[in-house]
Amino acid sequence: MLASNLRLTAFVTAILVCSWPGVSMPKEQAQQRRAGRDVRQDTRQNSRHTKQDCRAANQQSNAHCRQDKRQTKQHGRQAARDIKY
Repeated sequence: MLASNLRLTAFVTAILVCSWPGVSMPKEQAQQRRAGRDVRQDTRQNSRHTKQDCRAANQQSNAHCRQDKRQTKQHGRQAARDIKY
């Protein structure tokens, strides 16, 4: 009898804890941070490729290629912010 009451109490407690609104929030924040981090990492790679392609094509000066890289990274940062906030 006591064992079944303890199991029932544990079961009800587990249901209440899992359904509590604040419990799911940290998971969502972690997923948002992870997604933002992934976007920033992809942006770094893309900006490197942008600059390398620009320099390989010899179309523009190195300063202009740097500016293209900066703009690419800035767009990636904004995309990461949009995901997080």
